[in-house]
Amino acid sequence: MKKAILAAFIVGSLLAAVCPTDARDTKYLLPIETALAVKDAQDKLDGSVKFFFGNQPTPPILTKLGTDVSNRKTNAFGKSDEKACNWAFLSAMVALEKRAQQLGANAVVNIVSYYKKDVMTSATEFECHAGAVIAGVALKGDFVKIADK
Repeated sequence: MKKAILAAFIVGSLLAAVCPTDARDTKYLLPIETALAVKDAQDKLDGSVKFFFGNQPTPPILTKLGTDVSNRKTNAFGKSDEKACNWAFLSAMVALEKRAQQLGANAVVNIVSYYKKDVMTSATEFECHAGAVIAGVALKGDFVKIADK
C-alpha cells in the first residue's frame, strides 16, 4: 500500500512539473518594417511576390487566385521574444511567398494577423504570441495577380 501511495505521489509530482497550469502567452504587436529589414528576410524572400498589409493601397488587381493562412511557430528557447517573433513572422512570409508562386500570383494583398482566427489588421504591425519555449505568428492573405506599374 505504501508503495502504491509513493508511486502515485511521484507520478503526480512529475505531471505537475511537466504540465504547468499557468503557461506564458505574451501578445506582441511588432513592426513589420523591422522584421523585413533583417538580413535573413532579404536572403529568404526572393522579391518575386509583392506584399501588401492591411488596407495598404495596391496596384489594380487583375485576378484573385485564392486566400490562405500561414501559421508558423518557432523555438523561442534562449531567444528574446522579439527575435523569436521576427523569425516566426519571416517563416510565415516565406510560406505566403511559396504559396503565391504555386498559384501563379505576383502579390499577396489584405495580409492580416490571424492568431487563433482573431483578425488584427495593420499596415505597419504584426501580432505574435510568445511563451517560454514557443513563439507563433499567423498571417492570412489573398493571392492575386496585380498590374505592373
